[in-house]
Amino acid sequence: MAPKEKLLEIKNLKQYFNVGKANEVKAVDDVSFDIYKGEVLGIVGESGCGKSTTGRSIIRLYDATGGEVLYNGVNVHDKKSKAQLKDFNRKMQMIFQDPYASLNPRMKIADVIAEGIDIHGLAKSGKERMEMVYELLETVGLNKEHANRYPHEFSGGQRQRIGIARALAVQPEFIIADEPISALDVSIQAQVVNLMKKLQKEKELTYLFIAHDLSMVKYISDRIGVMYFGKLVEIGPADDLYNNPLHPYTQSLLSAIPMPDPISERSRKRISYNSSVHNYADNEELAMREVTPGHFVLCSEREFNNFKK
Repeated sequence: MAPKEKLLEIKNLKQYFNVGKANEVKAVDDVSFDIYKGEVLGIVGESGCGKSTTGRSIIRLYDATGGEVLYNGVNVHDKKSKAQLKDFNRKMQMIFQDPYASLNPRMKIADVIAEGIDIHGLAKSGKERMEMVYELLETVGLNKEHANRYPHEFSGGQRQRIGIARALAVQPEFIIADEPISALDVSIQAQVVNLMKKLQKEKELTYLFIAHDLSMVKYISDRIGVMYFGKLVEIGPADDLYNNPLHPYTQSLLSAIPMPDPISERSRKRISYNSSVHNYADNEELAMREVTPGHFVLCSEREFNNFKK
């Protein structure tokens, strides 16, 4: 089997806020992982763990405090010309969490979707521009009559579809989906995730899918990374991570997933995680170590040896 092609390499990424002050926050602290072409990598963790900040740092919405983000071998945080930035911005797009705040309420849907088309000069005429908009609307399950309406005329699920159409308009290779379903009704969430899965296969897209719903992340992801207080504590194939969670925090997260069977749900035991109890000796160095092929966990040498037994 041919080796997988790396699209992104995140190396020792750091994103600190209020640097040097008493209230300094290490939102992302020395995080490293790869994203392979054509895969869906899910990132999970509780609110405030740094997962959304990681996504925003990758796409340069924040200037990284330290580390590298290599896209096809090029560090996106290096200084670049306007032409280089424009090219990078076309290849990498983002779907935002809040479908209400992410669309300009004063712009018609056609102009919202076509903004990237206009910036990158992808349409040769006004007619071609509108044809592209109509095609994108149909791609995400809407119709061309929606093009002349305003965002307030749509439901949350429809707005998120418009956000997906906007991201697709510039024909990107890589999309960061930052909790794209958390603001939607449960009944709509599956529809949006199924749409994203369908588009990923049809257009050979690569996703970074950020969420806190572990069931949905497992459904869409090939691999999953778990973050806790700015650190990546475990990453591996989705099935491996769910069937054999190694880090105590991952075990705690998975134990909290509700079960649809009321009998099982009543007997389900939650595993609590207290980081202060998860102690290490002063001389124990923590590192991401590969326990089984592709399954890494942040642990000491002693823990690693126990995992391998």
